[in-house]
Amino acid sequence: MAGHMRKPVFFLLVVAVCLANGISNGADKGITNTSASPSVTLRSVDIDAVQWTDGFWADRFEWCHKVVIPNMWRLLDDPQISGAFENFRVAAGMEQGRHRGPKWHDGDFYKWLEAAAFVYALTRDDELDRRMDQIIEVIGKAQREDGYIHTPVIIAQRRQPSEAGEFRNRLDFETYNMGHLMTCACTHYRATGKTSLLRIAEKAADFLYKTYKKSPRNLANNSICPSHYMGIVELYRTVGDARYLELAKGLIDARDLVEQGTDHNQDRIPFRQQDQAVGHAVRANYLYAGAADVYAETGDKSLLGALEKVWSDVAYRKMYVTGATGALYDGASPDGSEAHSAIQLVHQAYGRAYQLPNVTAYNESCASVGFVLWNWRMLAITGEARFADLLETALYNAVLATVSLDGIKFFYTNPLARVKGLPIELRWSRNREPYISCFCCPPNSVRTIAEASAYAYGISDRGVWITLYGSSVLDTHLGSGETIRLRQRTQYPWEGTIDITLENAPKREFSLFLRIPGWAETAHVTVNGNALADNPESGQYFEIRRSWSTGDQIELVLPMAVQLLEAHPLVEPARNQTAVRRGPLVYCLESTDLPDDVEVTNVAIPSGARFQSRFVRELLGGVAVLEGKAHVLAQRDWNKTLYRRVSAQEIQIREIRLIPYYAWGNRGESEMAVWIPLR
Repeated sequence: MAGHMRKPVFFLLVVAVCLANGISNGADKGITNTSASPSVTLRSVDIDAVQWTDGFWADRFEWCHKVVIPNMWRLLDDPQISGAFENFRVAAGMEQGRHRGPKWHDGDFYKWLEAAAFVYALTRDDELDRRMDQIIEVIGKAQREDGYIHTPVIIAQRRQPSEAGEFRNRLDFETYNMGHLMTCACTHYRATGKTSLLRIAEKAADFLYKTYKKSPRNLANNSICPSHYMGIVELYRTVGDARYLELAKGLIDARDLVEQGTDHNQDRIPFRQQDQAVGHAVRANYLYAGAADVYAETGDKSLLGALEKVWSDVAYRKMYVTGATGALYDGASPDGSEAHSAIQLVHQAYGRAYQLPNVTAYNESCASVGFVLWNWRMLAITGEARFADLLETALYNAVLATVSLDGIKFFYTNPLARVKGLPIELRWSRNREPYISCFCCPPNSVRTIAEASAYAYGISDRGVWITLYGSSVLDTHLGSGETIRLRQRTQYPWEGTIDITLENAPKREFSLFLRIPGWAETAHVTVNGNALADNPESGQYFEIRRSWSTGDQIELVLPMAVQLLEAHPLVEPARNQTAVRRGPLVYCLESTDLPDDVEVTNVAIPSGARFQSRFVRELLGGVAVLEGKAHVLAQRDWNKTLYRRVSAQEIQIREIRLIPYYAWGNRGESEMAVWIPLR
């Protein structure tokens, strides 16, 4: 341990109470420490309780460890590229200079540091540990004595004290940065056992608490992109300081006090009265995840009621088939209001119901991460597979697509189609880039991908819940304290057979809950080779309750049929088109896989098309492609033509190949489409 807790007596008392209540000491180091949360169904397992062993997710964890995290450190440490770490050195007085990068750059750095800490928990990489220690020492020196830490203001105060102050501009993102500091600090503490960063986070939380007690409205006015709701609750769970839960609850309530609130920041109307997702999608998803955390600790049903309504609005009216959210570059809200003066500009935003453009889809990468965080918390609260389904969809499609396969280039926005000659100027590159001036998304993506194992399993009083499938070992404790160890072997998501072996089973009755995805219409389960009487239902967790023995084997078979999807009729850009899905993966057509004389926009899929899956190891890092026949129309000249009479067209039958959406854009410039005309 690098030091001791600042509140050791209270902390030990909290631990003692948790143990007295039978809460597992094997689940108090989860990615969200819900071991003592009173209003959850599932509890997280420890961050080091799950190891990917081989296959899809093991490859991506190793990629994060060996490629993405080191490359991102190079970017963040280089003052000629990012300056993110240099900002802390300047704020600490170790160097002279000005602040570089956006106001939220501290938060970008904390996200990267969280990814490094999580990877350290599973690898015990000494070099990572030493680097984190060196970084944390600098962060501690940058923090003011009163706990305030936000390098743009601290640097400005060093240069001209009278011209800079805290919370003067709600777009300074002070609380956002501190929130990511708190989340990162909790992960670092759970990974290393060291309290060095945790102390810094506690001081920052103490500063926010004092600010809140002095002026709740001032702090509420500065709750832009409120990562600090999640951060403060996680800090409360970690150190047991009741003031932090008071602060988190108070900040939700204080949103009702915001002056000149906007839909863009989800504070135009009181949170508990909201029933639609509006405004900036990253801010929205962070808010919803934070409110879910507060519910988990308080049981405030008015919060859960609002969250359920907003979630339904997103899931059934505003989410892309990839799990991405935040359709609009720019829009207006409340759109179409009779009170025209009430309409406000929004950007990076949720739009109207069913407003889901493809070519100009915004879908900021951070919004996809926020959607994962929100669904993870809703799953923990309810134990309902609908939240796990969307978590998986977003993770495999929306989040993975944000980073190039070589791990060194990144998307800020994530369209569902790309065409040549688009006569529209878009703010962000349509290619992945080595560095983005707004660098919030890349470290958010890498921490989410690195932490995927934390979402794979959960525990409850009844047993173990398996949410994500991938070759792995789980070594944890049930609520009674008994050890359980199980192993998954599978080629998922390329194949649907999952073999589970109990390598150490408690000698009492308990349940295994297997998630049956909504797309798996006829799943099949056997135990020790014997079929079960009950048939699994898609979109549910399938409970197998019995007295287990070490060596017991469960086989789950999820059918991996290729499915042609259609969208709701009000999703105009997808009308009379189809998207193709196999298992959790959404597929796309990329021009790289077409002959030179065929463009993506000229391809249509027959309604009775049959695609065959084939794994190609040498393509795109190894992917299952879908191959089948399609209709190809002749290219037509639309120059100076907006409409024309329908005429007969020659149709050719050609073989086409579809690739997973997450892998598009890795073979040079290309056109791409997820939604393809259906003929």
